[in-house]
Amino acid sequence: MGLFIDLNVEQSIMKAIDKMGFEEATPIQEKVIPLGKEGQDIIGQAQTGTGKTVAFGIPCVERVEVEEKHPQALVLTPTRELAIQVAEELNKLGQFKGIRALPIYGGQEITRQITALKKRPQIIVATPGRYMDHMRRKTIRPEYLKIVVLDEADEMLSMGFIEDIETILQEVPNERQTLLFSATMPPKLRGIADRFMNNPVSIAVKAKQLTVENIDQRYIISPEKDKFDILCNLLDKETPELAIIFGRTKRRVDELTESLSIRGFAVEGLHGDMKQERRDHVIKKFKRGAIDVMVATDVAARGLDVNDVSHVINFDLPQDSESYVHRIGRTGRAGRKGISYSFVTPREKDHLAYIEESTKRRMTKMEPPTYADALTGRHQQAMDSLREAAMDPGVTQLSEPARELLEQFDAVTLVSAALKMVTKEPSKKPVKITGEAPVRSKHKPSRDNRSGGGGGGKRRRDRSGGGGGGLRINAKKRANRSGGGSEGGRGRDERRNRDERKSRKKR
Repeated sequence: MGLFIDLNVEQSIMKAIDKMGFEEATPIQEKVIPLGKEGQDIIGQAQTGTGKTVAFGIPCVERVEVEEKHPQALVLTPTRELAIQVAEELNKLGQFKGIRALPIYGGQEITRQITALKKRPQIIVATPGRYMDHMRRKTIRPEYLKIVVLDEADEMLSMGFIEDIETILQEVPNERQTLLFSATMPPKLRGIADRFMNNPVSIAVKAKQLTVENIDQRYIISPEKDKFDILCNLLDKETPELAIIFGRTKRRVDELTESLSIRGFAVEGLHGDMKQERRDHVIKKFKRGAIDVMVATDVAARGLDVNDVSHVINFDLPQDSESYVHRIGRTGRAGRKGISYSFVTPREKDHLAYIEESTKRRMTKMEPPTYADALTGRHQQAMDSLREAAMDPGVTQLSEPARELLEQFDAVTLVSAALKMVTKEPSKKPVKITGEAPVRSKHKPSRDNRSGGGGGGKRRRDRSGGGGGGLRINAKKRANRSGGGSEGGRGRDERRNRDERKSRKKR
């Protein structure tokens, strides 16, 4: 890998890259950035985890102009979560140049997006259906676009957005630069490239080999509504030195952080909405052990370098195996042993099997820890604290009061009382965690040892509610809540918008 400084990147962007903690460019970044800066059309065949967002992000940020009053670059993504993540990354790259990216997606109030568009962002990151809504309302003017990026194009094709993409590309100027990124290149995508791209250069990069050495990987099957109580029991039972808990969305991170704090854990959250100063403060507290638990999104945890993380817990499964490896790679560093736990709902078993196939490692199934397990863990903590106190030389100052107590009580009773005083019993305070839809597996695993849920067959929304830890799941709200839900829910939002538009045309 080469260094970013060798790619002749603008000084303001180099400053952002340094702040983001990147030094070496990935293979796709090395190949795409120089050509992208020159305005060349590019077909990049690369999977998630290869660094493609920065690969197309740097040319986008360099080529757009701060002073122009219209969006100059458009990034189309298949899902709302990816739109949010890409916009976050682009905003980090453009922070010192004054370039802003705005995510636009279905499920969020369109009036809120119109207000945000009036602030003149230079880059739009959008799902196809919602972008077309704005295009028809003329709240986004496509004639000013000079760069279009199709991110995870094969996923957009499989979700039924191909007609929308064709319509969008027909409306933008012919003199634009087009960058297409996809893990695969099916014939329909090749047709899009032939029709709408100008002598594109093809770049194919394989993902880094997935390795998960030194990590004991385990999983727990649990309904969505029970996950939080199980998480609390697990933390009490295991008493990790430092633990990172991964949630799928910023809302999830905020709710988990607040709820764990209510239950008495020393916890902080980390996600893309935080200012850099706050982010640095949280990481410093984590590194010095002022907090035991950090809850984070994938994007927020990028570049996080802490060697002493003992546990990684996937409260929500990631969308792909590369993200899974990146997550659990936060533990088991510098030759140390680490442990990871993944919470899997019954409908996510196929996705679990896909991750196991990709990493070539089987996870160990664990029974959900109970309140009794949690209490045992707390008792063990109390015993460790008492042992540590007994080894303190200053304890001899209390010898006389100790002898006095021993005249009244036997030693076992006294030690039991001391342990009871030291033990902090697990909390059962009620909390509210908004449920998330299960991850829909993009890939069918070849073996069926994990079959029975998840990716295959007809899908029904999880309508369960209430239950442990005060979890409440409202499927309708969940599907429309901004920043949340699975790609299945997002795809349905976009297709429903498209069907409504067709219906209005017929009328």
